[in-house]
Amino acid sequence: MYAIVEIAGQQFKVEEGKKIFVHRLDVEDGKKIDFDHVLLIEEDGKVTVGEPTVKDASVQAKVIEKVRGQKVIVFKKKRKKGYRVKNGHRQNFTQVEIISINGKTSSKKQSPKKEAAPVADEPVKEKKAEAKKPAAKKPEAAAKKTATKKPAEKKPATKKSETKKSGK
Repeated sequence: MYAIVEIAGQQFKVEEGKKIFVHRLDVEDGKKIDFDHVLLIEEDGKVTVGEPTVKDASVQAKVIEKVRGQKVIVFKKKRKKGYRVKNGHRQNFTQVEIISINGKTSSKKQSPKKEAAPVADEPVKEKKAEAKKPAAKKPEAAAKKTATKKPAEKKPATKKSETKKSGK
């Protein structure tokens, strides 16, 4: 079972027991919080899509702690102008653990998956491996005649006409 919830302007896919980081919320550590802006719920293959939200649906969560994300470097530069600016930024986050979806706490956290029933032993048709015979090589090398280059004929040298006029 999972749901798509909008929290602090962002959409998150949440499942029961999953921990997510959302933008900083104004809630103390250890408090429970309800998110009622549920956009989609999937339960046992049945999908319910809201228009724009699912009616009477909510997601309960518990605030674990407030943390800061990794530092992001913002570097601006304009080439050939001598303009360089370097700034850093750390985003504030709240770590939240999802307790229940739609007010229902799932009794079975992870149900064991059913194993596929063994198929009755059916005779498997196997292709007989045919012995591949190597292709007989044709005497191509002997059949091809080697091309010999003929020397290019030399053209008689042309006389250069005197087109240059004497400098006046």
